[in-house]
Amino acid sequence: MDEERWLLPVGIEEILPPQADTIEALRRELLDLYCSWGYELVVPPFIDYLESLLTGTGHDLELQTFKLTDQATGRLLGVRADMTPQVARIDAHHLRRAGATRLCYLGTVLHTRSDGFAGTRSPLQLGAEIYGHAGPESDVEILRLLMLTLGAAGVRSAYLDLGHVGIFRGLARQAGLTHSQEMALFAVLQRKAVPEIEALIAECRVAEPIAGMLLALAELSGDDALDRAAEVLADAEPEVRAALEYLRRVAEEMQRWLPEVPVHFDLAELRGYHYKTGVVFAAFVPGWGQEVARGGRYDHIGSVFGRARPAVGFSADLKGLLRHGQRAPRTEPPAILAPWSNDPALQEEVARLRRGGRRVIAELPGQAVASAESGCGERLVHHLGRWTLVPCD
Repeated sequence: MDEERWLLPVGIEEILPPQADTIEALRRELLDLYCSWGYELVVPPFIDYLESLLTGTGHDLELQTFKLTDQATGRLLGVRADMTPQVARIDAHHLRRAGATRLCYLGTVLHTRSDGFAGTRSPLQLGAEIYGHAGPESDVEILRLLMLTLGAAGVRSAYLDLGHVGIFRGLARQAGLTHSQEMALFAVLQRKAVPEIEALIAECRVAEPIAGMLLALAELSGDDALDRAAEVLADAEPEVRAALEYLRRVAEEMQRWLPEVPVHFDLAELRGYHYKTGVVFAAFVPGWGQEVARGGRYDHIGSVFGRARPAVGFSADLKGLLRHGQRAPRTEPPAILAPWSNDPALQEEVARLRRGGRRVIAELPGQAVASAESGCGERLVHHLGRWTLVPCD
């Protein structure tokens, strides 16, 4: 077994140089970007009480959450699989501000299995969220920030898929479906399995015209989906028409702010249906079947923490973005090799170089440093009474 101790669990990876440096550089750039937009950084705990993690978005992640028993209290703990519920608690319980609050986060989450979204069981989750504003303007701000995030990561040719969970939810209510019937129809609608949808609608004895509207959802996708939906859903109840109009307003704002970004619509797209309350969206890149980022509106997510507020946000895996991006590696001057010496003049020169952003490596006694291995291109030598940089041999 000794020869296998270097192996890692499936879906868990180590990040080595220079990739770690690339990830850290992007992390700093994105957090600075979010800060410039007024988003404040929060750092939720890696382990939390299970009931706190499995609220709102967490209900969809129960099977993805590693669980353990707290030896101090006997209560169940979970290793976070998503930070959104924790950030909602921070807004609702700790900050308790009256106006809009913008929060961002970036840290490792852990999944019991890979879900295909990040391609790993330990995504480096980043996200940004707005609490306290209900309207297309905050939806569009989040989408603008998402596109800037993709651009910073070097993700090119990304496009957006937009939907609204209120359309299906309103139609299901208008059809008088039970919760179990609604969930069964939701499942087949995600696969867009039209024969199964027809059979299930018939089994539930849904009458026209609502039966036709539910069936039409599977086909209401594409650039002109909103125009077709206005005709197909003309007999829907006001709740459904209001959701469709809201989605149109978001689309119009997107055209004003991001006219260069391709936007597609899919009214059967219901990511996070169990907790989302409005617009849902995902970012895709050509040639990759899974989204590279996702998000939407989840109003009232903080109600379990004592304060319901409108909320919208997005999240992505930083490592996944870099896999799909074309971000150029950082170009830095080669490192500098310095001899091991407490000479004050040498140490003053080393400190000056480091303050200027240069990387200086001390050559430990008895350990000759290979310039190629260490990345050193220059060395400090004492010449004519002063320490001078010369090329490495």
